[in-house]
Amino acid sequence: MIWVSNNAALILEIIAVVFGLAYVILAARKNIWCWLMGIIGSLASIYLFVEYSKLYSEAILYVYYVATGIIGWVNWKNAEGDLKIVRKSVTTHLSFIGIGILFSGLFYLLVSNVFTDAARPLVDSFTTVFSFMATWITIKRWLSNWIYWIVIDAVTTVLYIDRGLDIYAGLMVVYTFLAAYAYWEWVKMEQGQKESV
Repeated sequence: MIWVSNNAALILEIIAVVFGLAYVILAARKNIWCWLMGIIGSLASIYLFVEYSKLYSEAILYVYYVATGIIGWVNWKNAEGDLKIVRKSVTTHLSFIGIGILFSGLFYLLVSNVFTDAARPLVDSFTTVFSFMATWITIKRWLSNWIYWIVIDAVTTVLYIDRGLDIYAGLMVVYTFLAAYAYWEWVKMEQGQKESV
């Protein structure tokens, strides 16, 4: 029991990593069980970020992941197998990025003034806001969601290394490659959609 209490952060990190990997692998295959895996991993992450790492924006993000995990499950279940992948225009993406930058700046001001011991609040705010947005477009099955995840995961890797979260940083490296894999899988699925019309 002493080992467990002395290594609680490590145990939580491992749990979150295992369930996080399961989430991305299942999401790449458009498997509805990805949402449950994401919820479990996110609950472990919330406690870790608040109690051990003081990454409050990340903790807020993972609360959001729990909520969107539920929404994603319901949304994909209600689609009843008709999970069409959607392509968006360049104009839509420019608007999406502009909104993300605006809200990232506002979130930075909030976090840096409310949580005065926050670590790396600017980078943390950007990765948090864009992760909020990328999660939503994953639920909506935008093909490009995976491109956003590649960038977010790469930047988050550096943030986690800076905070000494080496297992999470390793997970983010794996996520970056899995997001690239998922993008190509979804491209093939989208091609299949076009051929079946």
